[in-house]
Amino acid sequence: MKKTTWIGLLLLLSLLAVPFMQHISIPDHFPAQKQSTIDIPVAGGNASTDTAPLKLLNKLTGIPGNTAEASDLSDLRIVPGGQSIGVQLHTLGVLVVGHHQVKSTNGMVSPGEKANIRVGDVILKMNGKDIKKMEDVKPIVEKAGKSDEPLEVTIKRGEKKLKTKLDPVKGSKDNEYLIGLYIRDSAAGIGTMTFYDPKTKKYGALGHVISDMDTQKPIEIYNGTIVRSTVTSIQKGDNGKPGEKQATFSVKDDKIGSITKNSPFGIFGELNKPLKYGKYTKPMPIAQSHEVKEGPAKILTVIEGEKVEEFDVEIVSSVPQSHPAKKGMIIQITDPELLRKTGGIVQGMSGSPIIQDGKIIGAVTHVFVNDPTSGYGVHIEWMLQEAGVIEGEVQDKAG
Repeated sequence: MKKTTWIGLLLLLSLLAVPFMQHISIPDHFPAQKQSTIDIPVAGGNASTDTAPLKLLNKLTGIPGNTAEASDLSDLRIVPGGQSIGVQLHTLGVLVVGHHQVKSTNGMVSPGEKANIRVGDVILKMNGKDIKKMEDVKPIVEKAGKSDEPLEVTIKRGEKKLKTKLDPVKGSKDNEYLIGLYIRDSAAGIGTMTFYDPKTKKYGALGHVISDMDTQKPIEIYNGTIVRSTVTSIQKGDNGKPGEKQATFSVKDDKIGSITKNSPFGIFGELNKPLKYGKYTKPMPIAQSHEVKEGPAKILTVIEGEKVEEFDVEIVSSVPQSHPAKKGMIIQITDPELLRKTGGIVQGMSGSPIIQDGKIIGAVTHVFVNDPTSGYGVHIEWMLQEAGVIEGEVQDKAG
């Protein structure tokens, strides 16, 4: 079976044509309290010579709120994950990630920028036709250009839907009609499964949102899938340079579930195939944030092949939370083997479940850039709410 290799934070890139070049990229660093951190959503790495690689990354912009009351979850049982998964997302419409100038007989111009289409806008319709993928754009642009008629474009900007007129321009280089926009419709990368519910088949993974670096906004998904992934090697982390998993997966084969939500607390959906190679196969209880203690714990993750292994960590601090927050715990890797092989927390480890006293307490989400042995974790109850396994609605009130 033919597979695609993803190194570090490299995402699935697909070039349609120069006028509609697709690329996705992700920010690598952002401040967090007094340390710099990097989220560890996917494995990735090599930049294309044609485009900047689009990477999947979390943008922490605030603390979400929730009005749900704490409830007794002592009877709840879920299965911890730890499996390496490939993630493929398809956006809602096509996302505008940049402008470019078109060389025409009248000089250099960007029709999209002239039409006030901005980076971060999502193109939903062109001349009344739904735009669901990049391939939908080119024939509509060509037809409008040859007819010498403006395009009526419907875009989504934040919560608003707007309409604008765009005049395609015939490029002098290749005689194609161009709109002067860089767009994309999909992204892919590597992450880690956190849990699944054997009763509802619902799952949670990653522990943080997948955002676009160019727009600094969460990716609004139309649909998506998760697939099996095999870790082939580890690039060890060091101070100032987080490590990364190198892994392979096929976006065409081995589909094990759907992605229906991309939220501040991870990706969520339902499984259509049972997960394999787990360390624990029987459902386990969970601990809410006020039950988490400072001290020894374990994480489940893959560092070779598809085998889920258990490694020692220390809960350095944990904040009891009555409202959802993305950074509820600070953890430190203490396992000698994991430190020797990875240097600590590495990219692609995001979503690795954390277990303490026989209970699932959360997931690894970020690594401290200046200390790769340590990072943040999110409490499991907020992921369970987002997945719909327990009651309560998590709302991201970040700007």
